[in-house]
Amino acid sequence: MDVAGIQQRVARRVSEQRLLDPGAEVVALVSGGPDSTCLWHVLRALGYQVTAVHLAHGLRGADSDADASHCVSEFGATVIECQVEPPTEARLREARYAATAGSLRATGHTASDQVETVLQRLVSSGTTRGIRAKRDDAIVRPLLCLWRNETVEYCCAVGLPYRTDRSNDDTKRGVLRRDVLPLLRQLHPAADENILRAVEADDRLPRKIERGINELLRSPVGSRRIDLGSGVTAVREYERLWLERSPAKLESEIEWSGWRLEARVPGLVVRGWRPGDRLGADGAKVQDLFVDAKVPASEREAWPLVAHGRSIVVVPGIACAPGYERAVIAKRT
Repeated sequence: MDVAGIQQRVARRVSEQRLLDPGAEVVALVSGGPDSTCLWHVLRALGYQVTAVHLAHGLRGADSDADASHCVSEFGATVIECQVEPPTEARLREARYAATAGSLRATGHTASDQVETVLQRLVSSGTTRGIRAKRDDAIVRPLLCLWRNETVEYCCAVGLPYRTDRSNDDTKRGVLRRDVLPLLRQLHPAADENILRAVEADDRLPRKIERGINELLRSPVGSRRIDLGSGVTAVREYERLWLERSPAKLESEIEWSGWRLEARVPGLVVRGWRPGDRLGADGAKVQDLFVDAKVPASEREAWPLVAHGRSIVVVPGIACAPGYERAVIAKRT
Protein backbone atom coordinates (compact mmCIF):
# COMPACT_ATOMS: atom_id res chain seq x y z
CA MET A 1 0.00 0.00 0.00
CA ASP A 2 1.39 3.40 -1.09
CA VAL A 3 0.29 5.52 1.88
CA ALA A 4 1.83 8.71 0.53
CA GLY A 5 0.18 8.06 -2.86
CA ILE A 6 -3.25 7.78 -1.23
CA GLN A 7 -2.70 11.04 0.61
CA GLN A 8 -1.60 12.77 -2.59
CA ARG A 9 -4.69 11.56 -4.47
CA VAL A 10 -6.94 12.97 -1.77
CA ALA A 11 -4.97 16.24 -1.69
CA ARG A 12 -5.32 16.57 -5.46
CA ARG A 13 -9.08 15.95 -5.36
CA VAL A 14 -9.55 18.43 -2.51
CA SER A 15 -7.62 21.07 -4.45
CA GLU A 16 -9.32 20.43 -7.80
CA GLN A 17 -12.80 20.64 -6.32
CA ARG A 18 -11.96 23.34 -3.77
CA LEU A 19 -13.36 21.31 -0.92
CA LEU A 20 -11.13 22.73 1.84
CA ASP A 21 -8.87 25.73 2.24
CA PRO A 22 -5.27 24.91 3.23
CA GLY A 23 -5.04 24.21 6.96
CA ALA A 24 -8.80 24.61 7.44
CA GLU A 25 -10.64 23.50 10.54
CA VAL A 26 -12.87 20.55 9.68
CA VAL A 27 -15.01 18.10 11.63
CA ALA A 28 -14.63 14.48 10.55
CA LEU A 29 -17.88 12.56 11.03
CA VAL A 30 -16.56 9.20 12.21
CA SER A 31 -18.41 5.91 12.60
CA GLY A 32 -15.35 3.88 13.53
CA GLY A 33 -15.34 2.04 10.19
CA PRO A 34 -12.39 1.99 7.78
CA ASP A 35 -13.69 4.80 5.54
CA SER A 36 -14.11 7.44 8.23
CA THR A 37 -10.94 6.20 9.99
CA CYS A 38 -8.98 6.72 6.77
CA LEU A 39 -10.64 10.14 6.33
CA TRP A 40 -9.59 11.28 9.81
CA HIS A 41 -5.99 10.13 9.37
CA VAL A 42 -5.50 11.46 5.81
CA LEU A 43 -6.89 14.92 6.59
CA ARG A 44 -4.59 15.20 9.62
CA ALA A 45 -1.63 14.06 7.51
CA LEU A 46 -2.46 16.78 4.96
CA GLY A 47 -2.27 19.48 7.61
CA TYR A 48 -5.94 20.17 8.32
CA GLN A 49 -7.12 20.96 11.83
CA VAL A 50 -9.31 17.91 12.35
CA THR A 51 -11.71 17.20 15.18
CA ALA A 52 -13.99 14.18 15.26
CA VAL A 53 -17.68 13.73 16.01
CA HIS A 54 -19.45 10.39 16.36
CA LEU A 55 -23.25 10.27 16.05
CA ALA A 56 -24.63 7.54 18.31
CA HIS A 57 -27.96 6.22 17.03
CA GLY A 58 -28.14 3.35 19.53
CA LEU A 59 -29.61 0.94 16.98
CA ARG A 60 -27.33 -2.04 17.71
CA GLY A 61 -27.20 -2.12 21.50
CA ALA A 62 -23.79 -3.09 22.85
CA ASP A 63 -22.19 -2.84 19.41
CA SER A 64 -23.28 0.80 19.14
CA ASP A 65 -21.82 1.54 22.56
CA ALA A 66 -18.57 -0.14 21.52
CA ASP A 67 -18.45 1.97 18.34
CA ALA A 68 -18.81 5.16 20.37
CA SER A 69 -16.12 4.08 22.85
CA HIS A 70 -13.79 3.21 19.98
CA CYS A 71 -14.25 6.65 18.39
CA VAL A 72 -13.56 8.39 21.68
CA SER A 73 -10.39 6.39 22.38
CA GLU A 74 -8.98 6.45 18.82
CA PHE A 75 -10.02 9.92 17.59
CA GLY A 76 -10.89 11.83 20.75
CA ALA A 77 -14.35 12.14 19.23
CA THR A 78 -17.26 14.02 20.71
CA VAL A 79 -20.25 11.67 20.92
CA ILE A 80 -23.69 13.08 20.10
CA GLU A 81 -26.80 11.03 20.88
CA CYS A 82 -28.96 11.15 17.77
CA GLN A 83 -32.00 8.87 17.71
CA VAL A 84 -34.39 8.89 14.75
CA GLU A 85 -37.82 7.32 14.26
CA PRO A 86 -38.25 5.53 11.96
CA PRO A 87 -34.51 4.92 11.49
CA THR A 88 -34.38 4.89 7.68
CA GLU A 89 -31.08 5.44 5.85
CA ALA A 90 -32.16 8.87 4.59
CA ARG A 91 -33.45 10.02 8.00
CA LEU A 92 -30.30 8.89 9.78
CA ARG A 93 -28.08 10.63 7.23
CA GLU A 94 -29.92 13.96 7.47
CA ALA A 95 -30.07 13.70 11.27
CA ARG A 96 -26.27 13.36 11.34
CA TYR A 97 -25.90 16.48 9.25
CA ALA A 98 -28.47 18.47 11.22
CA ALA A 99 -26.88 17.54 14.56
CA THR A 100 -23.52 18.93 13.44
CA ALA A 101 -24.75 22.00 11.54
CA GLY A 102 -22.73 25.16 11.87
CA SER A 103 -19.30 23.74 11.09
CA LEU A 104 -17.44 22.45 8.05
CA ARG A 105 -17.82 18.67 8.09
CA ALA A 106 -16.20 15.87 6.11
CA THR A 107 -17.63 12.40 5.57
CA GLY A 108 -15.88 9.21 4.51
CA HIS A 109 -17.94 8.48 1.39
CA THR A 110 -15.83 6.64 -1.20
CA ALA A 111 -16.04 5.79 -4.89
CA SER A 112 -17.65 2.51 -3.84
CA ASP A 113 -20.43 4.46 -2.10
CA GLN A 114 -20.77 6.53 -5.27
CA VAL A 115 -21.32 3.42 -7.40
CA GLU A 116 -23.94 2.06 -4.99
CA THR A 117 -25.70 5.43 -4.85
CA VAL A 118 -25.90 5.68 -8.64
CA LEU A 119 -27.37 2.19 -8.92
CA GLN A 120 -29.89 2.85 -6.14
CA ARG A 121 -31.03 6.14 -7.68
CA LEU A 122 -31.17 4.65 -11.16
CA VAL A 123 -33.53 1.94 -9.91
CA SER A 124 -35.62 4.17 -7.64
CA SER A 125 -35.91 7.38 -9.69
CA GLY A 126 -34.37 6.81 -13.12
CA THR A 127 -31.52 9.26 -12.53
CA THR A 128 -27.77 8.75 -12.43
CA ARG A 129 -27.13 11.61 -10.04
CA GLY A 130 -24.35 10.67 -7.64
CA ILE A 131 -23.03 11.90 -4.31
CA ARG A 132 -21.95 15.51 -4.45
CA ALA A 133 -18.37 16.19 -3.42
CA LYS A 134 -19.51 19.44 -1.79
CA ARG A 135 -22.97 20.18 -0.46
CA ASP A 136 -24.45 23.63 0.13
CA ASP A 137 -24.63 22.96 3.89
CA ALA A 138 -20.84 22.69 4.39
CA ILE A 139 -20.55 18.92 3.93
CA VAL A 140 -17.54 17.74 1.90
CA ARG A 141 -16.55 14.27 0.68
CA PRO A 142 -12.76 14.16 0.14
CA LEU A 143 -12.53 10.37 -0.33
CA LEU A 144 -14.69 10.01 -3.45
CA CYS A 145 -11.46 9.34 -5.32
CA LEU A 146 -10.75 6.19 -3.27
CA TRP A 147 -12.34 2.73 -3.36
CA ARG A 148 -13.51 1.04 -0.17
CA ASN A 149 -10.83 -1.64 -0.31
CA GLU A 150 -8.22 1.14 -0.45
CA THR A 151 -9.44 2.67 2.81
CA VAL A 152 -9.21 -0.75 4.46
CA GLU A 153 -5.68 -1.28 3.13
CA TYR A 154 -4.69 2.23 4.21
CA CYS A 155 -5.85 1.65 7.78
CA CYS A 156 -3.93 -1.62 7.91
CA ALA A 157 -0.81 -0.01 6.46
CA VAL A 158 -0.69 2.77 9.07
CA GLY A 159 -1.80 0.54 11.94
CA LEU A 160 -5.22 2.06 12.57
CA PRO A 161 -7.85 -0.25 14.13
CA TYR A 162 -11.40 0.04 12.82
CA ARG A 163 -14.85 -1.31 13.53
CA THR A 164 -17.06 -3.38 11.21
CA ASP A 165 -20.82 -2.76 11.12
CA ARG A 166 -22.40 -6.04 10.03
CA SER A 167 -25.88 -4.49 10.00
CA ASN A 168 -24.93 -2.67 6.79
CA ASP A 169 -25.73 -5.85 4.86
CA ASP A 170 -29.40 -5.47 5.83
CA THR A 171 -29.81 -2.04 4.16
CA LYS A 172 -30.76 -1.33 0.55
CA ARG A 173 -27.17 -0.30 -0.08
CA GLY A 174 -26.07 -3.58 1.51
CA VAL A 175 -28.23 -5.56 -0.94
CA LEU A 176 -26.56 -3.78 -3.84
CA ARG A 177 -23.14 -4.42 -2.34
CA ARG A 178 -23.76 -8.08 -1.48
CA ASP A 179 -26.01 -9.30 -4.32
CA VAL A 180 -26.22 -6.92 -7.27
CA LEU A 181 -22.67 -5.66 -7.81
CA PRO A 182 -21.09 -9.17 -7.81
CA LEU A 183 -23.48 -10.14 -10.62
CA LEU A 184 -22.62 -7.01 -12.60
CA ARG A 185 -18.92 -7.82 -12.20
CA GLN A 186 -19.63 -11.24 -13.72
CA LEU A 187 -21.03 -9.43 -16.77
CA HIS A 188 -17.96 -7.18 -16.89
CA PRO A 189 -15.04 -7.12 -14.46
CA ALA A 190 -14.79 -3.32 -14.72
CA ALA A 191 -18.46 -2.77 -13.84
CA ASP A 192 -17.69 -0.54 -10.84
CA GLU A 193 -15.27 1.66 -12.77
CA ASN A 194 -17.67 2.00 -15.70
CA ILE A 195 -20.58 2.98 -13.47
CA LEU A 196 -18.36 5.55 -11.75
CA ARG A 197 -17.17 6.85 -15.13
CA ALA A 198 -20.77 7.39 -16.18
CA VAL A 199 -21.56 9.64 -13.22
CA GLU A 200 -18.26 11.51 -13.31
CA ALA A 201 -18.76 12.23 -17.01
CA ASP A 202 -22.29 13.50 -16.36
CA ASP A 203 -21.77 17.25 -16.45
CA ARG A 204 -25.40 18.01 -17.27
CA LEU A 205 -27.24 20.81 -15.58
CA PRO A 206 -29.95 19.97 -13.02
CA ARG A 207 -32.95 18.53 -14.83
CA LYS A 208 -35.26 21.53 -14.30
CA ILE A 209 -32.66 23.97 -15.63
CA GLU A 210 -31.84 21.72 -18.57
CA ARG A 211 -35.53 21.44 -19.50
CA GLY A 212 -36.04 25.20 -19.26
CA ILE A 213 -33.05 26.05 -21.44
CA ASN A 214 -34.01 23.42 -24.03
CA GLU A 215 -37.51 24.88 -24.11
CA LEU A 216 -36.07 28.33 -24.77
CA LEU A 217 -33.84 27.05 -27.55
CA ARG A 218 -36.70 25.22 -29.27
CA SER A 219 -39.20 28.06 -28.92
CA PRO A 220 -40.27 29.75 -32.19
CA VAL A 221 -40.63 33.00 -30.24
CA GLY A 222 -37.46 35.07 -30.55
CA SER A 223 -37.76 36.82 -27.18
CA ARG A 224 -38.75 34.82 -24.12
CA ARG A 225 -37.98 34.30 -20.42
CA ILE A 226 -38.31 31.18 -18.23
CA ASP A 227 -38.03 31.04 -14.44
CA LEU A 228 -35.67 28.16 -13.64
CA GLY A 229 -36.25 28.34 -9.89
CA SER A 230 -33.76 29.08 -7.11
CA GLY A 231 -33.82 32.75 -8.07
CA VAL A 232 -32.56 32.23 -11.63
CA THR A 233 -34.25 33.23 -14.90
CA ALA A 234 -33.13 32.16 -18.38
CA VAL A 235 -33.55 34.80 -21.08
CA ARG A 236 -33.49 34.40 -24.84
CA GLU A 237 -33.27 37.36 -27.21
CA TYR A 238 -33.13 35.81 -30.67
CA GLU A 239 -29.55 34.47 -31.08
CA ARG A 240 -28.51 35.33 -27.51
CA LEU A 241 -29.18 33.32 -24.35
CA TRP A 242 -28.20 34.27 -20.80
CA LEU A 243 -29.05 33.63 -17.14
CA GLU A 244 -30.01 36.39 -14.74
CA ARG A 245 -31.44 36.74 -11.27
CA SER A 246 -35.20 36.45 -11.03
CA PRO A 247 -37.17 39.51 -9.84
CA ALA A 248 -37.04 39.96 -6.06
CA LYS A 249 -39.28 41.95 -3.73
CA LEU A 250 -37.44 44.87 -2.21
CA GLU A 251 -38.77 44.27 1.30
CA SER A 252 -35.42 44.51 3.06
CA GLU A 253 -31.90 45.45 2.10
CA ILE A 254 -30.60 43.26 -0.70
CA GLU A 255 -27.43 43.07 -2.76
CA TRP A 256 -27.66 42.90 -6.51
CA SER A 257 -24.71 42.85 -8.90
CA GLY A 258 -22.52 45.20 -6.94
CA TRP A 259 -25.33 47.32 -5.52
CA ARG A 260 -26.86 47.43 -2.05
CA LEU A 261 -30.51 48.47 -2.27
CA GLU A 262 -33.00 49.38 0.46
CA ALA A 263 -36.61 50.47 -0.10
CA ARG A 264 -38.15 53.46 1.63
CA VAL A 265 -41.62 52.84 0.17
CA PRO A 266 -43.54 49.54 -0.09
CA GLY A 267 -44.39 47.52 -3.16
CA LEU A 268 -41.08 47.73 -5.02
CA VAL A 269 -39.40 44.93 -6.97
CA VAL A 270 -35.83 44.62 -8.24
CA ARG A 271 -35.20 42.96 -11.60
CA GLY A 272 -32.85 42.97 -14.55
CA TRP A 273 -33.08 45.12 -17.66
CA ARG A 274 -35.39 44.09 -20.51
CA PRO A 275 -35.45 45.52 -24.03
CA GLY A 276 -38.09 48.23 -24.28
CA ASP A 277 -37.94 49.20 -20.59
CA ARG A 278 -38.73 52.87 -19.96
CA LEU A 279 -38.37 55.03 -16.89
CA GLY A 280 -41.93 55.65 -15.74
CA ALA A 281 -44.90 55.34 -18.07
CA ASP A 282 -43.65 57.65 -20.82
CA GLY A 283 -40.06 58.41 -19.85
CA ALA A 284 -36.76 57.78 -21.58
CA LYS A 285 -35.74 54.30 -22.63
CA VAL A 286 -33.55 52.66 -20.02
CA GLN A 287 -31.19 51.64 -22.82
CA ASP A 288 -30.71 55.33 -23.72
CA LEU A 289 -30.07 56.13 -20.06
CA PHE A 290 -27.37 53.46 -20.01
CA VAL A 291 -25.79 54.92 -23.15
CA ASP A 292 -25.86 58.49 -21.78
CA ALA A 293 -24.33 57.28 -18.49
CA LYS A 294 -21.65 55.36 -20.44
CA VAL A 295 -22.59 52.03 -18.84
CA PRO A 296 -20.76 49.29 -20.79
CA ALA A 297 -23.03 46.97 -22.74
CA SER A 298 -21.57 44.01 -20.83
CA GLU A 299 -22.92 45.44 -17.53
CA ARG A 300 -26.41 46.48 -18.60
CA GLU A 301 -28.17 43.11 -18.29
CA ALA A 302 -26.98 42.72 -14.68
CA TRP A 303 -27.75 46.32 -13.65
CA PRO A 304 -30.58 46.38 -11.08
CA LEU A 305 -33.78 48.14 -12.04
CA VAL A 306 -36.42 48.99 -9.42
CA ALA A 307 -39.99 48.58 -10.57
CA HIS A 308 -43.38 49.49 -9.15
CA GLY A 309 -45.98 47.42 -10.90
CA ARG A 310 -45.10 47.41 -14.61
CA SER A 311 -43.12 50.65 -14.49
CA ILE A 312 -39.40 51.13 -13.90
CA VAL A 313 -39.14 53.83 -11.25
CA VAL A 314 -35.44 53.79 -10.31
CA VAL A 315 -32.30 53.05 -12.30
CA PRO A 316 -29.79 53.09 -9.41
CA GLY A 317 -27.04 55.62 -9.82
CA ILE A 318 -28.56 57.01 -13.01
CA ALA A 319 -32.16 58.22 -12.81
CA CYS A 320 -35.47 58.15 -10.92
CA ALA A 321 -39.03 58.58 -12.15
CA PRO A 322 -40.86 61.67 -10.83
CA GLY A 323 -42.06 61.06 -7.28
CA TYR A 324 -39.56 58.25 -6.62
CA GLU A 325 -36.45 60.36 -5.95
CA ARG A 326 -36.31 59.16 -2.33
CA ALA A 327 -37.91 55.74 -2.80
CA VAL A 328 -34.69 53.73 -2.74
CA ILE A 329 -31.35 54.01 -0.99
CA ALA A 330 -28.77 52.68 -3.47
CA LYS A 331 -25.06 52.26 -2.82
CA ARG A 332 -22.30 50.60 -4.84
CA THR A 333 -20.53 47.85 -2.91
